[in-house]
Amino acid sequence: MRELVYYIAVSIDGHIAAPDGAFDRFLMEGDHAPQLTEEFADAIPGVLLDAMGVRAPLTRFDTVIMGWDTYTLDPSNPNPYPHLRQIVASSREREVHEGIEVTSDPVARVRESKAEDGAGIYLCGGGGLAGTLIEEIDRLVLKRNPLAFGDGTPLFGHAPYRPVRFDPVGVRVFGSGVVVEEYVRAPEEAA
Repeated sequence: MRELVYYIAVSIDGHIAAPDGAFDRFLMEGDHAPQLTEEFADAIPGVLLDAMGVRAPLTRFDTVIMGWDTYTLDPSNPNPYPHLRQIVASSREREVHEGIEVTSDPVARVRESKAEDGAGIYLCGGGGLAGTLIEEIDRLVLKRNPLAFGDGTPLFGHAPYRPVRFDPVGVRVFGSGVVVEEYVRAPEEAA
């Protein structure tokens, strides 16, 4: 069965974006960047892959799910992950680039995707969608940046209180100050 992986940059106080949705304060350069770029190339938008002259290996992910705000982050790029099957979660009917799927039921859609053969499913964002999907997330890969935002978009949006346990399986500390924390859903939490 495929995993739903929430791979995301986060501040030390648990925010994935500033109050206005910006995420440009996260460290893009440093000793963490080359390793994560190689390890998670499938999670890099197509425009950046092209600029770097890199091809996504499609070994880690072959599908991405994202919320509407994440999908429309760059209006000039209506096809952000052309190398992946793209699913956009929205409560309303929306127009998207040809070949991109819109779902109003991301939980059911993720469950269907997890039952299919293939590589992992990349949960790209945002926090509200992650909160909706928290019980479907199998793995968290948090790129914890050495910044405190104070306010902004929480890692799991404003999901209702329901503790879900994840067990730590790895921590990597980089000279840049970025700490990559990896967790898997605790066995008793698995659906």
